[in-house]
Amino acid sequence: MDILSKINGILWGTPSLILLFGTGLFLTFVLKGLQFRRLIYAFQLGFSKKHQEDDSAEGDVSNFKALMTALAATIGNGNIAGVATAITLGGPGAIFWMWIVGLLGMATKYSEALLAMKYRVKNENGEYSGGPMYYVEKGLGKKWKFLALAFALFGAFAALGIGNSVQSNTIAQVMDDSFGIGGLTTGIVLAVLTSLIIFGGIQRISTVASFFVPIMAFLYIGGALMILAVNYDQILPAFGTIFHYAFNPVAAAGGFVGVAVVEAIRSGVSRGIFSNEAGLGTAALIAGNAKADHPVKQALVAMTGTFIVTIIVCTMTGLVLVITGFWDPTGGLISGVEHNAALDGGALTSAAFASALGAIGEYIVAFSVIFFGFSTIVGWYVYGEKCFEYLVGTKGILVYRLIYIFACGYGAVAQLTVVWAFADMANALMMIPNLIALILLWKVIVNETNDYFENHYKMAEYKKAS
Repeated sequence: MDILSKINGILWGTPSLILLFGTGLFLTFVLKGLQFRRLIYAFQLGFSKKHQEDDSAEGDVSNFKALMTALAATIGNGNIAGVATAITLGGPGAIFWMWIVGLLGMATKYSEALLAMKYRVKNENGEYSGGPMYYVEKGLGKKWKFLALAFALFGAFAALGIGNSVQSNTIAQVMDDSFGIGGLTTGIVLAVLTSLIIFGGIQRISTVASFFVPIMAFLYIGGALMILAVNYDQILPAFGTIFHYAFNPVAAAGGFVGVAVVEAIRSGVSRGIFSNEAGLGTAALIAGNAKADHPVKQALVAMTGTFIVTIIVCTMTGLVLVITGFWDPTGGLISGVEHNAALDGGALTSAAFASALGAIGEYIVAFSVIFFGFSTIVGWYVYGEKCFEYLVGTKGILVYRLIYIFACGYGAVAQLTVVWAFADMANALMMIPNLIALILLWKVIVNETNDYFENHYKMAEYKKAS
């Protein structure tokens, strides 16, 4: 654990955060702020039936199902616990920096999905496979294959950890605390449900994700909106608090040691990465399966996922925590509990919901954790399978499925401190080769973008209108 902590201190240190932040800023610049200029059109492509891709386009699932699968993996407990942790460590100003990394991350995720579509291949089962390992190998050439192998190796391991056993462990804790159901029972049920879904392949996984994501979003966001509606007069002051502490330190008071602005930035950026996964290359692993007649179309749809996760879901959590007083700007105590360590992120969010909505608020968070965690397990399986397939071929998929199912059940009853630390390391080791590829392939990204909007966009809009 000590060794992993030291490694993570290096991998997730300032240089890596600068690389991630800088890549998003660079791509935003060369794409001329595309994520802002084309945001409405991107949502139309993903959610409007008039703009949906027709069945004649090549791919395995619709761009909507591809987005839902990516959201299933991305909207997770990081949006509940991660935001609370960021505020606890960095103050409310951390939310502002989560917004910044999310807005820049939209350009990063757009670029990942575009390259995944451009360089995708058909596997032996007739399904498409895409992701950083393919655009590294095919876009940069064989001499860079070591980066592709590194991404795939650590992606397959990360899926077993942060995308699977860590999630089942969190679900098991909630089931025990809220409903008195033991970890072994939870683990067996999760393993059975997971096996029923993942053995159905990408089609079943995407269908389940399309069912789960709207439900869990309605449940959690609905609860948050109820709290904000009751406390509507506190919304603007809460935003004022967030903006103030984004650029001003939090003074020490009582038992609170204070927070410097740099800590608000670090907490916001690091938690923002974990919440929206922009830069990790994970969304590219499912984007390659989407039906689209041009890479830009699915890339635009993919980038809306970052907006939904960070700008909508994380903001809801942050506002609830600030408005309900579960972050005390004067330091000291949070509702009688010591500021830094007495509540973990998930418990803090649960307590905030309960303070405003009573027992129903606690259950909203509990069910959200269960839904978010299970959808993450299902969504991350696609990521892990694509990485494992790149390493050993389609014949090894059955082995990976069995390992994945075992990890799901085991995670519910295990102590996962080391698994958490290893997952952090694996995420960083996925991120670095992916960001290198995005920077080196920036001209391809720009050329494909220009090609679509200069030669295809107007024609596509004309066809939809007629």
